[in-house]
Amino acid sequence: METLVNGNNEFALELYRQLSDGDNGNLFLSPYSLSVALAMTYAGAEGATREQMAETLNFILEEENLHSAFNKLAIELAKRGEGNKSEDEEGFKLNVVNAIWGQIEYAFLDEYLDTLAVNYDAGLRLLDYTTDPEACRQVINDWVSEQTEGKIEDLIKEGIITEMTRLVLTNAIYFNAAWDKPFNEDNTGNGTFYLPDGSTVTVAMMHQTEDFGYTEGDGYQAVELKYDGNELSMLIILPEDDNFAQFKETFDAEKLDAIIEEMRTASITLTMPKFEYSSQFSVKDALQAMGMTDAFSMAADFSGIDGTYDLFIEDVVHKAFVSVDEAGTEAAAASAVVINLKGVMEQAEVNLDHPFIYLIRDIQTNTVLFIGSVVNPAV
Repeated sequence: METLVNGNNEFALELYRQLSDGDNGNLFLSPYSLSVALAMTYAGAEGATREQMAETLNFILEEENLHSAFNKLAIELAKRGEGNKSEDEEGFKLNVVNAIWGQIEYAFLDEYLDTLAVNYDAGLRLLDYTTDPEACRQVINDWVSEQTEGKIEDLIKEGIITEMTRLVLTNAIYFNAAWDKPFNEDNTGNGTFYLPDGSTVTVAMMHQTEDFGYTEGDGYQAVELKYDGNELSMLIILPEDDNFAQFKETFDAEKLDAIIEEMRTASITLTMPKFEYSSQFSVKDALQAMGMTDAFSMAADFSGIDGTYDLFIEDVVHKAFVSVDEAGTEAAAASAVVINLKGVMEQAEVNLDHPFIYLIRDIQTNTVLFIGSVVNPAV
């Protein structure tokens, strides 16, 4: 499981760099959700397609060990939060679910379906894409909305699912937790946040002085806010002014591990903006740029799914939502891999008053569940 997590985290930060390259807007995603959805796809990949996916996704383990490690990690994460509070005071929630949606009467290999059922708890749900692809899209999107408490709507946009679609693999993750040390709402007031172009916005800033995990390094500060139960945390990395873009370029799993290793408890006067936003995008171009090219082309080999060479990935879509306030954090994300028949290609002070990166992670396994950056909390 440790090997799996290390690979997943490396993929998380590589993907984050790829998606945020040249973009100064807010970004939020769940690399864990994408890793799971793509691992289910990888179970049916063969040949060069399989090799490229393994390299891009940092799947280091042999395939049979990989899927069982994902299963063990899911079981471990499911243990989190017993008796803890959530941001909405209805109980801590960390729900991760998978589902696969196949074309009715299409001949999927039993071995492939068994792998997903045993390791990902993903049973086959039958739809008829050939007759009414739009109705199928709505069914999948409704399932995603239900699993994410209505926070992820319209994951798969119109036109992505067509009569040529044969399989859609989905993952949804929902997280809701209270801070271990909540902010006092009476201490929240308007403050200035500095944007990358030098301009400013006025936003609600939360304030508190408490003992938090803290470290600092060359050009950055880092502070860790634990959630109730001390099993998960938000790790915030604040690059120095004018160093945000440069820091992103070099922020990798090795640097993340070093930051976590160097954390120590310190009395921190923390100023932090409230924020809420969502991100939605296709990761197809990013995955191709990272080396996963054949899977999206006529060269794709997913013969492990149906015994033929007729399938390829049409798109990989993702949507994520985050809300952070005095009480805690609510976050949700969903991923879908759309597989089509081949045919036409489609004591210190941490003042978070300028762009910063943040990750929501499971502390024991070091799994990065969400990663994002706040460039303008007023959006």
